[in-house]
Amino acid sequence: MQETKLNVLVEGAVMVAFAEALEYIPHTVGVSAIEVQFGLIPLVLYALRRGVKPGLTAGLVWGLLDMVLRGFSSGSVLNAWQGILEYPIAFAVVGLAGFAAAGLAGAHSKGTVTGYIILGTILGALAKYFCHFIAGIIYWGSYAPKGQSAWLYSLIVNGGSAVVSTIVTVLVLVAIYLPAPQLFRVSK
Repeated sequence: MQETKLNVLVEGAVMVAFAEALEYIPHTVGVSAIEVQFGLIPLVLYALRRGVKPGLTAGLVWGLLDMVLRGFSSGSVLNAWQGILEYPIAFAVVGLAGFAAAGLAGAHSKGTVTGYIILGTILGALAKYFCHFIAGIIYWGSYAPKGQSAWLYSLIVNGGSAVVSTIVTVLVLVAIYLPAPQLFRVSK
């Protein structure tokens, strides 16, 4: 039992470190603020392997780490409430992808597994970007172009980031699954 808990913690720490390292790859698309979050890939994989609670915990640690290493230095933390919403909370809810873990564990066909990978990724990514959408309306709305509402501005920027990040994460995870399905199974 202790060895399993230790394995889960070590795997989570490695995935968090990998997610944070991936954030240093340039990831802004076009002239807008649309960003591809490559860090979603290891965190969604971890949540799919280990479930919701470990996924939420790893996401929370990733959010705190990203806030300290990148958020403060880039000026992305405007105040305490915005920082908490866009870093620890938004990153933690990526762990909701773990709701697909039970179905994934019982799936046997490639099509079913792929469906659970897609479902988990969409759930985790949309939850994360919903937090960013709310923060965009409340805290970043003043950056909207003149005449554009804050909610539309947030929807365009955060919605674009959500769609692009979700597609990239799904494509990479499915591409990983096809040659290495054992990465999506947890041996107990």
